[in-house]
Amino acid sequence: MTMLSVPVRESDHIYGDASARVTLVEYGDYECEYCGLAYPIIRQVQDHFGKRLRFVFRNFPLTEIHPLAEGAAEIAEFAGAHGKFWEMHDQLYANQSELGMPLYLAIAESLDLPEQGLRAALADERFAPKIKDDFLGGVRSGVNGTPAFYINQRRHDASYDYEVLCSAIDTQLGAER
Repeated sequence: MTMLSVPVRESDHIYGDASARVTLVEYGDYECEYCGLAYPIIRQVQDHFGKRLRFVFRNFPLTEIHPLAEGAAEIAEFAGAHGKFWEMHDQLYANQSELGMPLYLAIAESLDLPEQGLRAALADERFAPKIKDDFLGGVRSGVNGTPAFYINQRRHDASYDYEVLCSAIDTQLGAER
């Protein structure tokens, strides 16, 4: 069984209670259609488990097949530096078919993020090291495609549909008692 090589840390994007009994980590790509399909399912899973689950998102842009993925990840990281990662994350997936600078600027404006700061961050690739760190951690953990999920450090190789994910998380909740 493949294990998560890089434990959850403060620099991760974490949604949920730190004391949650189960942690779901996703390595995702904002341009990946399968990640786009998984996005609403993950939201449902989060709603279902509430405080018993924390969710961690890590960037894994597959740039050779998704040329817009790295830019979208940089935009999300820029928003994260302003305390608005999850708002940007949600908007990027909600508007996945429109990725590109016009969308990024529109979302940034709606989130009151500074346009000049955003443009400067993209120009100097300020968040590229964080994205690369996420990516390399994924590679060390055995990620070879997106989305890739880990439940309490163990890779979830089954389907990511709602029932299967809920069942796997329920199994972990039972094991954590």
